[in-house]
Amino acid sequence: MIYIFTGEIRSGKTTALLNWSKNRTDVDGLLCPDNESGKRYFLKVKSKAEFELEVINEVEAEELIQIGNFKFLKAAFKHANEYLISRASKLEGTYLIIDELGKLELKNEGLHRSAEVLIPNFSTNKHQHLILVVRDYLLQDVLTHYSISDYHVLTNADLKTLN
Repeated sequence: MIYIFTGEIRSGKTTALLNWSKNRTDVDGLLCPDNESGKRYFLKVKSKAEFELEVINEVEAEELIQIGNFKFLKAAFKHANEYLISRASKLEGTYLIIDELGKLELKNEGLHRSAEVLIPNFSTNKHQHLILVVRDYLLQDVLTHYSISDYHVLTNADLKTLN
């Protein structure tokens, strides 16, 4: 089953998922919180391992994906996609999180590769679920881009009811 966790920008979606998943053993995937400096990084949900995503310092342009004022490492997205795809094939739990599908993914960049592979695999799975984080104003575009027709929308309140 596909769950779409949606809300406005900076409304606490990642924090809510971090809090929901922290004491659970049936959740894996990637979250994308901000560090103390306000820069985004990837957090592996199950192992709590972190790896850099957003950079402040100068990096060669060919190593970056830039969207607006944000500079993201291409290598981080490569690692993230590989991780998500590998975790799905070895998923020991019930939930796999992809945080988030947005403007980059709609341009077939960022986490697009893992979303493209995983969404069809989870859409008919009744026992394992994919949670996609999507900004509210991009919801319809993401549904269309990935041909998602069977899904449930989640809010912060809904997280408490997931078992």
